[in-house]
Amino acid sequence: MIGSVATSAHADSASPLVEKLYQQIIQPNPNPAKIAESLKNQNTIAELRVLASKGDKRAQYVLGIAYERGEGVPQDYTQAITWDQKAVAQGFAYAQVSLGFMYAHGHGVPQDYAQALALFQKAAAQGDANGQVSLGFMYAYGHGVPQDYAQALALFQKAAAQGNANGQVSLGFMYAYGHGVPQDYAQALALFQKAAAQGYANGQVSLGFMYAYGHGVPQDFAQALAWYRKAAAQGYASGQVNLGFMYAHGHGVPQDYAQAFAWYQKAAMQGDYYAQVKLGTMYYRGQGVPQDYAQAFAWYQKAAAQGYAYGQDILGFMYAYGHGVPQDYAQALTWYRKAAAQGYAAAQNELGFIYAGGLCLPRDYAQAFAWYQKAAVQGYAAAQFNLGVMYVEGLGVPQDDIVAYALFNIAAAQGNADAKSHMHKIENKMNKASLAKGQGLAEKMQSIGILPAIDLYKRSR
Repeated sequence: MIGSVATSAHADSASPLVEKLYQQIIQPNPNPAKIAESLKNQNTIAELRVLASKGDKRAQYVLGIAYERGEGVPQDYTQAITWDQKAVAQGFAYAQVSLGFMYAHGHGVPQDYAQALALFQKAAAQGDANGQVSLGFMYAYGHGVPQDYAQALALFQKAAAQGNANGQVSLGFMYAYGHGVPQDYAQALALFQKAAAQGYANGQVSLGFMYAYGHGVPQDFAQALAWYRKAAAQGYASGQVNLGFMYAHGHGVPQDYAQAFAWYQKAAMQGDYYAQVKLGTMYYRGQGVPQDYAQAFAWYQKAAAQGYAYGQDILGFMYAYGHGVPQDYAQALTWYRKAAAQGYAAAQNELGFIYAGGLCLPRDYAQAFAWYQKAAVQGYAAAQFNLGVMYVEGLGVPQDDIVAYALFNIAAAQGNADAKSHMHKIENKMNKASLAKGQGLAEKMQSIGILPAIDLYKRSR
């Protein structure tokens, strides 16, 4: 579910059992294991059905949760929606948020941000913190409404003012990233601390992150570990992933690939796509487990299937090089395209390479140039180097040593060895005036961006 509320309304269910379940679900930091255990009792499900059929809105809401999660009953989004709708018809805010979540994520219905937005608005209008947070997310990401950080900030503030832990974390991220407000790590830290103090797992992870990277507080891996452990102990996937990362890199603990693997695996089994990629990489490299390309491929595939751009890119790599699967450039192209469409620079660079080399499709330097350029403007050094080669050779673009030199220069500044080598090679065939222009262009690229700098250079010739 999106969000949670820190305060509960008075009891209005005829059943103490339903009331207990309801309170477990809406508390600030619900325990999924306890809820699941309660719902597995068939007597509980039977009582929920009876009361829900009689119009008890809380029973309808809880029964909808059971079907949504597949706890005590087979997972059935259609049934979840049916029971949510019955509670929504009674103006029940929690059900409005629950049904909005189903529309926002396309669970059991076609994804429909407009419907989700309308339901979140109804809940928020009742002062429901969960609805305020959910509506805030819609504004923050521009789902069903133009992106508006100011609106998102205001809604997160309302939820946080009620003591809502999810609202506190969401507001904290606005301060951490400077969205709708000047960046302020101290404010973010304070909000994460409030949420973490409530036992809210996402608050604990967020606080751990601040300590791990020294944002708003001196860097302290021991503190980061402690907070990640608290979240991981609750079964929270993000806590498990971050704990795995600490072990993999030896941050605050001796490097231990076996421990890293174990924590990544816990999160990956919950469907966390970042953990799935990390687990795949451990299989690929043989870290904490025997090297196994087939297992690596399987985990990358799971992440890619969720639309994770990095997972899609690395799955393309596995197909391109025949690692864990027969080599298949057509499949590689398909997955690179998916990642590139999301703006993932590494995949855009790979597409440029495929077009330039004529792998699995006719060689097309214009397309190669276009894809290299998309990645290069994002600061991807390998693409900046490749784009420089296109200018040196006059492939897909008129030949220009000055632009090439500038591109090699900025790529070399990021540590790209190929760019450094090529920069020195073309220096030998450029006169002092051209070198000065190339150096000046490189500085312009660093200050105003690659494309604006090249445009200014061309217009000044």
